[in-house]
Amino acid sequence: MNATPHPQHTALSLAASGVPVLPLRRGKVPFGNCLACAGNACGGRPNMKTPGPCHCPGVCHAWAAATTDPDVITSPAWAAAWRRAVCVGYHPGGAHLTVVDLDDADAIAWARAALPATRTVPTTRGEHWIYRGTMRSVNAVRPGVDIKSAMSYARYLGPGTSLMADLPDAVRALTGKKPSPVRPAARAAVVPAGAGEGECPHRTPTFLDRGIAMAEQHITEASSAIHATVYRTFLAVLSTHGRCGCLTDAHVARLFAAAQSKGETARHCADAWTNARTRLGL
Repeated sequence: MNATPHPQHTALSLAASGVPVLPLRRGKVPFGNCLACAGNACGGRPNMKTPGPCHCPGVCHAWAAATTDPDVITSPAWAAAWRRAVCVGYHPGGAHLTVVDLDDADAIAWARAALPATRTVPTTRGEHWIYRGTMRSVNAVRPGVDIKSAMSYARYLGPGTSLMADLPDAVRALTGKKPSPVRPAARAAVVPAGAGEGECPHRTPTFLDRGIAMAEQHITEASSAIHATVYRTFLAVLSTHGRCGCLTDAHVARLFAAAQSKGETARHCADAWTNARTRLGL
């Protein structure tokens, strides 16, 4: 792996352009959590803008440590990490970007035939295709292809060439069956969608999207009892939309992101969601 000369200088330049950065050690991996945060005991950093319960000054929590704050990047706590760093990582989702990581020649050939041209950056074995827009991160969406965007990190390898295109549906579709419906496991065969008469009305933006937006707002505006608020909100969403198959992974990700912005961990979100489904018999 080729090292990045002067990684801290590169990081400061990227941060000034709005790209959240973090140091990467040998192996292209983030530095491990500090002892106080080992095993996510602190609750984790839900995102780089809202530190949540963790106030450690070091480079903790992988992609969630990424920052655009020059005072953090040049702080004594980060200085030791930069001295050991071999390259610079960045959080694509935090910069409203999606990286399609093409790991070999076959993957590149596929992308040239299947995806719209965009900014391209050579890697050690393949290429990064960078699009403007954010989606969930998924590895191995097809042979030699990973998607790095929200809640992920990528190695910075240079500015690349060509103009950046908007994130196309063809890239979103790489998640396979995602966004997949959240369907009742035991009752799917007996619960009708839209009473069996045409398309379920929940699919219209005026109903489903408004409901998800209201749920996000309810969570983010909570000032206390965050655990209980998240659970009650999940319960309300599932009681309305959980039986018709209209909820998708994208909707669930929005709710989880709202909860994590208030300090909830991914595990807490998953537990609250599962508990709400269990209570409703889904």
